[in-house]
Amino acid sequence: MPELPEVETIRQGLLPYVLDKTVKSVHVLHPRVARMSPVGLDPLVGQTFVSVARRGKYLWLNTEVGALVAHLGMSGQFRINSPSPHVRATLDFTDGSSIDFVDQRTFGHLYPDTLLPTPDGGPGGHGSKLAMIPASVAHIGRDLLDPLCDLTAVAKRVKSGRTEIKRALLNQSIASGIGNIYADEALWEAKTHPQKKTSAMTQRNIEYVYAQAREVMERALAVGGTSFDALYVNVNGESGYFDRSLNAYGKTGLPCRRCGTSIQRIVFMNRSSHLCPACQRRSR
Repeated sequence: MPELPEVETIRQGLLPYVLDKTVKSVHVLHPRVARMSPVGLDPLVGQTFVSVARRGKYLWLNTEVGALVAHLGMSGQFRINSPSPHVRATLDFTDGSSIDFVDQRTFGHLYPDTLLPTPDGGPGGHGSKLAMIPASVAHIGRDLLDPLCDLTAVAKRVKSGRTEIKRALLNQSIASGIGNIYADEALWEAKTHPQKKTSAMTQRNIEYVYAQAREVMERALAVGGTSFDALYVNVNGESGYFDRSLNAYGKTGLPCRRCGTSIQRIVFMNRSSHLCPACQRRSR
């Protein structure tokens, strides 16, 4: 699934194609794309997109009365005039333009949603000044690039729990946007084993791991995110290039750039974790 840098790249790419556009008609080409909505995508007709917002890995397009939430799943993309056979929905605008939602694996979906006030009174997500958030996204914590995200408070919450540090990093209700790729990269940067118990870490150590996650995602965002194949591209079809800078994720058997030890792959939480067994020792 695309993580924060990839979704933010998509958000930015969408702006010139949807902002201030009014939906003339919608075409649902595969039933799974609107499976979360009992009324399909019809409520969008006549609505104008006034902003495009993101919190963590979650993206939505605000209208005057609600929002269109876009869950990208494993392979969801917004494309302009896509030739792909995997176009699942098309939105036509009153100015004659249109945008396609492409999703090869059909895990993603589009959902017309209502808006709720944010509990802290701050903007719901990056790209919007509204202190409102879609109901289906309200359980998601602020992400690490959000100015209102308090790393000290995040670390304090993690420290009070009894879990492993990677499990905490992937918990979107604590701090959103981090997925498997950037969790592995942050833990490599912090020289921390993914299975290290948070009870065995100081609050300062935990905060440092999250700070590394924020830094690595900022670097990824600067180059358009991480692309391994054509299943993640921007609206205009361009790929991200951060995969060239990865130090741990997907590097099994290659030498650690820090010490030369072979990067190891382990299975944790039913997914792959990549680490340097020398730099990231698990003491407890």
